[in-house]
Amino acid sequence: MKKITPPLSVPLNKIKEFKKNWQLLTANSDNLFLIAGDQKIEHLNDDFYGPQIAKEDNNPRHLFNIANNSKGGALATHLGLISQYGQEFSNLTYIVKINGKTNIGPNDEKNSSQPLWSVAEVCNFKKNSGLKIAAIGYTVYLGHKYEAEMLKQAAEAIYQAHQNGLVAILWMYPRGKGVKEEDIHTIAGGAGVAASLGADFVKIKYPYQAKNKKKAALDFKEAVVAAGKTRVICVGGSKQPAKDLLSFLEQQLTTGTHGLAIGRNLHQRSETEAYRLAQAISAMILKKANLKDALAIYQNKVKTKSNKKTKKILNLF
Repeated sequence: MKKITPPLSVPLNKIKEFKKNWQLLTANSDNLFLIAGDQKIEHLNDDFYGPQIAKEDNNPRHLFNIANNSKGGALATHLGLISQYGQEFSNLTYIVKINGKTNIGPNDEKNSSQPLWSVAEVCNFKKNSGLKIAAIGYTVYLGHKYEAEMLKQAAEAIYQAHQNGLVAILWMYPRGKGVKEEDIHTIAGGAGVAASLGADFVKIKYPYQAKNKKKAALDFKEAVVAAGKTRVICVGGSKQPAKDLLSFLEQQLTTGTHGLAIGRNLHQRSETEAYRLAQAISAMILKKANLKDALAIYQNKVKTKSNKKTKKILNLF
């Protein structure tokens, strides 16, 4: 693992705490495997119940079970769910998402800038519960009607998180009338905003739909460079075949990104498939496994072989 250099907004008496939380969050690597459960508020039940969605996904416990079997993933969700399930899953590393909105009604009119919980309340909960809360997360919609309020609240949340030794993560999405949400140049600008606010990680979109995959990967480096010391992680997007997802992950990691934030692409699958896919993703992000080895983990072929290469794959864990 690379040497951790906390930002100057972390007080001297909290540096040890920040480093501890960083190690928890990244599983002693320099990367982050973020399992997104904040969509329970963001998308209501649209992402968790339906004909193409595994039946177990309707139960919030499914998110915790996946994280518990991911071999290094950190679960990002709202404080209420963590409060309800944390006692049963006290071994997990958590990211508390402190703001959010539902998808009912016109998004342009919604002001999700005000945090649902303050950083102080998160810290108090952490102290009383004893859970491994390593970070806070906050969503900013650049170009939105309430952008100014979001930027102010995000800046304050990051500063307060650092003051308490927590890692700070921003969900940074260009959004609004006339905004090119999929434009890499615009996305790169958002990454730069996250750096300017002092975020440790920024979650941004990746051009999965681009026709020229190699060109898209090269172009995406603009966002990675624009983020500076803020580490870039990419969204997983809507559900796609596991092989395609892992291929995209391999591609995006070559651009200098530091991980993946994945929700629907993981939790909409059955328990057994979700566990295998989570472990394959974990191997690539946290152990630098190649695509072939990750696919072997996902396809559950690792234990059926006895050659040296199989032993190497098993040693990823």
